[in-house]
Formats: sequence, structure tokens, C-alpha cells
Amino acid sequence: KELEKSQEDSAGPIPPPQTLPPPPPPPTKKKGQKPGKKDSLVEKPIAPAEPAEPVLCGSMAIGAVSLAVAKTSAILGSNPLYLNIAFLKHGQEQSSTLTVPLIMASVVSCGKSSPGKLNLMKEVICIPHPGLTTKQGMEMLLEIQKQINKTLEVPPPPKAENKKGHNGNKRGQQSLTGRMSHLGCLTLSCDTVEQPLLLLQGVCANLELELGTHLHLAINCAGHELMDYSKGKYEVLTGTHKSAAEMVDLYVELVNKNPSIIALIDPFRKEDSEQWDSLYNALGSRCYIIAGKASKSISKLLEHGNISIPRSHALIITHTNQTTVSDLVEITNLIDSTKHIAILGSTDGESCDDSLVDLAVGLGVRFIKLGGLSRGERVTKYNRLLTIEEELVQNGTLAAGAAAGELPGLLEPIFPTEVVEQSAQS
Repeated sequence: KELEKSQEDSAGPIPPPQTLPPPPPPPTKKKGQKPGKKDSLVEKPIAPAEPAEPVLCGSMAIGAVSLAVAKTSAILGSNPLYLNIAFLKHGQEQSSTLTVPLIMASVVSCGKSSPGKLNLMKEVICIPHPGLTTKQGMEMLLEIQKQINKTLEVPPPPKAENKKGHNGNKRGQQSLTGRMSHLGCLTLSCDTVEQPLLLLQGVCANLELELGTHLHLAINCAGHELMDYSKGKYEVLTGTHKSAAEMVDLYVELVNKNPSIIALIDPFRKEDSEQWDSLYNALGSRCYIIAGKASKSISKLLEHGNISIPRSHALIITHTNQTTVSDLVEITNLIDSTKHIAILGSTDGESCDDSLVDLAVGLGVRFIKLGGLSRGERVTKYNRLLTIEEELVQNGTLAAGAAAGELPGLLEPIFPTEVVEQSAQS
């Protein structure tokens, strides 16, 4: 008992229970604020990225064997590959003439991997006027590339000092610098959306070319690379993020200011289907909306028979993995039947094989996207395109201007060439 008593004495008095503070008063409504209205709109959360489509192990061998069989058949029949592909697609209904697809050539790159702040323009692409031959268009693009190189070699003029010292202790505008990318074009260090477009405008002015007349522009936005999932927004410039809805306004403003832009490639992720619809409705009458990486694989497109998601004018198809030549014929027939535009594109890790060009001519696609005019694996394909055009001219089987589509009418030749002289003599 004495031990219990001593423990009670050492414990001391029991403290009274603590009272919780009263809850804070409800926030007062602002003047004129309607009941139920919030101060700021809550942004809709973005859809998570779809899981990548599984690739069959060793599937590249399937596509390679299919192409090898097609090439062997052409050799045994003493026919060029593009003619065999055309017979495979059209059968007995094969037309007596073939068209050469329009070139989509990358001239500069300002994407996510570029050293500057600008991320939006993975590829700025030039499309020569359809009234020009392939040779004329390539000569024009080579002149543009040379002029860009000269512009980058010229050092910027020195900046005058002001009262605050050098440039007012503020960061001055960076000079454009470039290095060759795997895409076959120069990667520029740009900090604004306008910089690469102004560069091309100046280059064309020096060459007495007019954007929107002699050539047109396309922008590969690579929207899937711009998404910052931690913020749920697209990082257009380093540190500058925009929601999917804001991106629609950005593209509309960009095309309004630069009407020579006639195509936007992958402006969004494929998951942002609502914004694809909005952009199509806003710009669809004057600008191609093109799905590249945003489109499903060819095998999935053929399986579902639906190429309308995301909503676009055109699809970029590639010969890769398990895609066979027969698959390419089927998908181009599906694209043609739905009044879409087929574009045959090269992959990033492209080989020096030039069969891709024969596939493009034989399949009758509207455009061919081969990257820039540099690097051997891309130059080989451009040379093959020139060779095919020359063969068609000599055989009298080239359909002149048949691939013009919605682009403006024919122009006088800019760079006279032997190809034009031969066609005039015939």
C-alpha cells in the first residue's frame, strides 16, 4: 500500500483535457460572385499515356524478307522495283503513268534535344512547289541549305553598351548556331518560335524566293516528346508550359502569322483526341493536320480498319518491324478509300537501302518524308528519287503535276535543268 501511495504522489495531478480550437470561419464571398462559382477554373487532368504497342521479337526479319522477295521478283522480271509495286497495288488496272511524290525535306531542327530553349519544332520542313520537278525542287533546297550555312557562319554584330553596362546586365539575344543532326539537317539553338521562321524568310529573300509561292513549310511538332507529365502540360519552350487547349490557340496563331505553313505533324499526343478535333475544325481548311507517331502501327490500323483517330488529313506510314509490302499496299488502299493522304516516311535509324523510294512511287503516295539533304543514308534515297524521275521522263510515263492536290497551280521553273529540257523536247 505504501508503494502504491508513493506512485500516486509522484504522478501528480492529472491535466485537464485540451479543448480543440474552433474551426475557421467560412471564406467570405466576393462582391458580385455567384453562388457555387469558384475563383479559378480547375484544369481537366490529362489522360495518361497509352502503353506502348508490343513489338514482336525478331519482327524486323518479317519486313526485311517481304522486301527481299519483292526485290527478287523485280530482278527476275527485269523490272524496276517501283513498277512491280505498282502492279501489286493496281493489278490489271495499272495506269500508263506514274507520279513522283512531293518532297518533304527537313531544313532545320529545333526540338527537345536542341541546345536552345525552343522545343516545339523538331523539324522545319520545306515542300517545293508541285509545279517543279524533283530535280528543280532539290536544287532549290540545296541552295537554301547553303544559304543557311553561310548565315550561321557570319558572326552577329557587336551590341552597344548602355548605362547599366554590358547589355544592361541582361541576357542578350543568342546568335544562331547549328550542328548536323541524325535527321540530316542542322540543329539550331533557338530561344523563340519566330527565330527559325525568320531565318528561312531571310534566306528565301536572299535567293529571291517567296514562302508560300515557290515553296511551303511544314512543322513536325513531335507533341508526344513535349509533354511534361509532372505538370500535365506541353513544354513549348524550356520553362514555358501550355495546356492542350492553349496549344490549339498557339497553333492557330502560328498559322495565321505564317500562312506559308501548310502542314502540322503530330501537334499533340494521340491521347488528346479532343484537341485534335478542335485543331482540325480551326485549321483544317488551310493546313494539313498529319498524324505520324500519334497514329497506331500499320498492323493495328489494318486490324481495326479505322484511321480516323486521331482526326487528321494524312498519315505517315513507315516500313518497319513486321510490316510487309502487302501491308503497305493494304494500308494505302485504306487511306485512299477514306480520302486521306498517304505519306511514306523514313525511320530515325535509317539504312542506306534506297528501296523506300521505289515503294513510295509504286504505292502512289502523295508525299515522301526522307529528312534532310545530308548524311549518306538520306542522300542515297534522294538520288534514287532523281533517278526514277529521269527514267519516267525518258519513258514518257511521268504524270506531270498529278500530285499537286490542294496546293497552288503550276509555276514557271526556277532552276532550269536537263530534265526539263528533255521533257520539252519530247
